[in-house]
Amino acid sequence: MNYGIQISSSGLLTSLYRQDVQANNLANLDTVGFKPDIPALMQRKAVRQEDDLPFLPSDALLERLGAGVLAAPTRVDLAQGGTKITNRPLDLQIEGDGFFQLQGGPRDSGRNALLTRDGRFARGTEGRLIHVNSGAPVLNRVQRPIRLPQGDVKIASDGTVTVNGNVVDTIGIYNASNQTQITKRGGSVLQAPAAIVRRMNSNAGIVKQGQLEESGVDEIKALLRVQDATRDVESNVSIVQAQDRMLDRAINTFGRTT
Repeated sequence: MNYGIQISSSGLLTSLYRQDVQANNLANLDTVGFKPDIPALMQRKAVRQEDDLPFLPSDALLERLGAGVLAAPTRVDLAQGGTKITNRPLDLQIEGDGFFQLQGGPRDSGRNALLTRDGRFARGTEGRLIHVNSGAPVLNRVQRPIRLPQGDVKIASDGTVTVNGNVVDTIGIYNASNQTQITKRGGSVLQAPAAIVRRMNSNAGIVKQGQLEESGVDEIKALLRVQDATRDVESNVSIVQAQDRMLDRAINTFGRTT
């Protein structure tokens, strides 16, 4: 009986996890460059197998029933979002594959590369081009901060930056060789191991000036997934309660008669 409660509890906890992930996606429906999370589950092995103790006695029937489910590492949906026209010169969108790379902190040096599809940029202190949301400098094609003098800024489709008609730098477009290793850093900033991040060819990802990439969240799908997870939570709660009543009856009715 307790085993059944444990299995149902694992379903309850993972359903709550799915509900939280999808609710967070829904809350970021209007967040520029946001990439939705994909909750994943995995089957839990029997305790004897999980703890690698094959010599211990066990119940073969219970092992065949399974041990419930566990939350697996959350993945990131990197599909391109819609387009929002802003006509602001330092708002940029990447059409196609690739990311803008941001300068990380001391703990990122040589370890993590910071990536984003959120192209809300501004001219910061000392004229550096910075990412508005995080304040981090935007990197050029040789992974150096970009400095913009005062003037009229034009950015070509290959990332070439001109100010008052003079070329000053080129925005770098980067990607990871293994996108499954791209994870969330916070907000609209992603991260990947620096060793797998490489600059893309100029024709791979096209830079669009005066527009932004919208959130990658599909409102209808996210709402339906929240509702689906909520129903699973309610179902598992009902099963736990039913097994608890059966356990109570077994103890207070059958236990008393014996």
